[in-house]
Amino acid sequence: RFAPAPVQERLSCMARNNSIYVVANIGDKKPCNSSDPGCPSDGCYQYNTNVVYDSEGKLVARYHKYNLFMSEIQFNYPKEPKAITFETPFGKFGIFTCFDILFREPAVVLVSELQVDTVLFPTAWMNVLPFLTAIEFHSAWAMGMGVNLLSANTHNRFLQMTGDGIYAPDGARKYYYNMNTEDGHLLMAELDSHPRLSLASLPAVNWSSYALSIERPSPNPHEFGGLIFHDWFTFTDLTAPEGNLQVCQKDLCCHLSYKMAGKTEEVYVLGAFDGLHVVEGHYYLQICTLLKCKSTELNSCGQPVETAQTRFEMFSLSGTFGTYYVFPEVLYSGVQLAPGEFEVLKDGRLISKARPTKPVVTVTLFGRWYEKD
Repeated sequence: RFAPAPVQERLSCMARNNSIYVVANIGDKKPCNSSDPGCPSDGCYQYNTNVVYDSEGKLVARYHKYNLFMSEIQFNYPKEPKAITFETPFGKFGIFTCFDILFREPAVVLVSELQVDTVLFPTAWMNVLPFLTAIEFHSAWAMGMGVNLLSANTHNRFLQMTGDGIYAPDGARKYYYNMNTEDGHLLMAELDSHPRLSLASLPAVNWSSYALSIERPSPNPHEFGGLIFHDWFTFTDLTAPEGNLQVCQKDLCCHLSYKMAGKTEEVYVLGAFDGLHVVEGHYYLQICTLLKCKSTELNSCGQPVETAQTRFEMFSLSGTFGTYYVFPEVLYSGVQLAPGEFEVLKDGRLISKARPTKPVVTVTLFGRWYEKD
């Protein structure tokens, strides 16, 4: 049926000989002819592809990436997105690749319609602070969707690509982020094979419930604008060591309650964005964020920051989101996660469970409104 394929044979044998499932990202070439109006001039479609071999060495799944990143000019799009799943003795799995995670199809469809327990996620993820580092966003996606996510990233620090993880609905079980070495890292952790069962009895989060109970503020003379990854945010700065703040943009109002362990010279802001992102892709965002500015100048707010010195006693962040799909992020100094140190309440508040153990770089509710893309 298939021509000899040494790479596939090696993957198959690797799975069978070790009684494991193996997932690999490869290229896949499919011949076509002139009867197909979309057939490339060389007579072949080229797809960015994931393959899965089971513990007997059988090919059980193949997925062609649908949402290509802007630089993937060597690959073709499938005509339609396909949500690919496969069953195992330890739950139902789905697969997609890299940029797919920012879109509804196939990522959300796999969870909301096909009810997968775990997602396998090969990626070449270029980290973008403050919201889109690999470990930060991938762990947030697993929490927001209520599934396990196994993320394997290309490790190329010269392209800002690092950050792998084993993520569960309650946070990261293991992760690796290191921009100082070219060495990779093997991650191992135990996961609940059917996490959706333990979540089924819990009420769903109403992401706007708490924020809608707060009266919309009058115009704030301290508000100012700034860019984060080409999107124009509305900011207000945290001038006091503790307090309650609101900032609004369009229909999104963000509310923050906070207390710092001590006010330093570092500047923090509360920011809101409600709009269509149109740079490397088109996707509609609603974002509420507490973040550290790069310097004491307000025009530095939104620029990438990796380190901080300011510690918080507590924080509580919420927003009047119009979408059900909101991903909670907490990033500490040194681009480190905060597993077990925060939670999302059923009224939509992202809160610290106890005093955060490290200085805060950003606390964010990253909302995706797929219907407005």
